Amino acid sequence: MRRLALTLAAVVMTAAAAPAWAEDEGAGDFDYYVLSLSWTPGWCAAEGDARGDDRCDAGAGIGWGLHGLWPQYERGWPSWCRTAERDPTRAETAAMGRFMGSPGLAWHQWKKHGRCSGLSARDYFLASARAMGKVKLPDLFDRLDRTVRLPAAVVEEAFLEANPGLSRDMITVTCAGGAIHEVRVCLTPDLDPRRCGRDVIRDCTLKDAVMQAPR
Repeated sequence: MRRLALTLAAVVMTAAAAPAWAEDEGAGDFDYYVLSLSWTPGWCAAEGDARGDDRCDAGAGIGWGLHGLWPQYERGWPSWCRTAERDPTRAETAAMGRFMGSPGLAWHQWKKHGRCSGLSARDYFLASARAMGKVKLPDLFDRLDRTVRLPAAVVEEAFLEANPGLSRDMITVTCAGGAIHEVRVCLTPDLDPRRCGRDVIRDCTLKDAVMQAPR
């Protein structure tokens, strides 16, 4: 993950910027970030296969993937903020798209969440890269060779074991449609681990959550 984050940082730094909003409105007003990591095989089963997404092809071997870095209030979150910062170029969204799955997702994350960070598009994407680099991914899930059912708490335990600096109140596991959906890690604006807000900290409590194997 750290090598991936460094590569992402390198490609994003090469891009230039595009036209700006006229004024700031809500940008930079938040308390902390949520780093959202999606379990790609589960997303493929729910949506990606129907879209013909390349990440779902046999042999793709993709497990955890970056969904986004979301500014958050202690309760609730800002979204769709106006900002004086320039929007990302196609080159920047294409660079992020290689790590998030598509330029379209990178553009959507910037519009909905990135503009609320108060950062430039380049710095927001770099912050996403740095945030990814702070979380070590447990490798046991990448070794799955078949779909399994497991308590969602097992996923959280694996992340806690791989990341001694995290505590249970800094990470949450979500489910969707009875399957493992995402792992979310709460970080300060300086990207240090911190306690999640009460509306984020709610874990999936399923004892038999589905977890698909990487393709």
